[in-house]
Amino acid sequence: MDKILMTREGHTALSAELKQLKSIERPAIIKAIAEARELGDLSENAEYHSAREKQSFIEGRIKELESIISLSEVVDPKSLSGAVKFGATVTIVDEDTDEEKTYQIVGEYEADIERGLLNIKSPIARALIGKEEGDSVEVRTPGGDKSYEILKIEYI
Repeated sequence: MDKILMTREGHTALSAELKQLKSIERPAIIKAIAEARELGDLSENAEYHSAREKQSFIEGRIKELESIISLSEVVDPKSLSGAVKFGATVTIVDEDTDEEKTYQIVGEYEADIERGLLNIKSPIARALIGKEEGDSVEVRTPGGDKSYEILKIEYI
């Protein structure tokens, strides 16, 4: 399988979530299942069924995180420079509204548009990759075509 590009912060966050699930959530749900079993008839035991559902979710998430982390390749943006690439923090301006936005281009598992973390597979990120400061990019978005100018590229 292909490597999954990720920043150090993204890798650390996923690793912390995995540790939380394995060391706290999993033991707690096992205990909850054991306690629910002690209540008797399992066929009508809502606590038992709820705990088993939660256990299934936790185990699925653990497997997903283990897979992502095993395939991840951590990229240090500080070691990069030049045109826009993975890890770049890019300040752009909408050429129609003069609204400035700053995004860091990150992997899909750490993307969070509200925090300015832009998925590398998003239309805006794909349009920015390989461009330089001062370049204009055209982006087809669900809201229509947009034109942006790249004001600044940083690797921090």
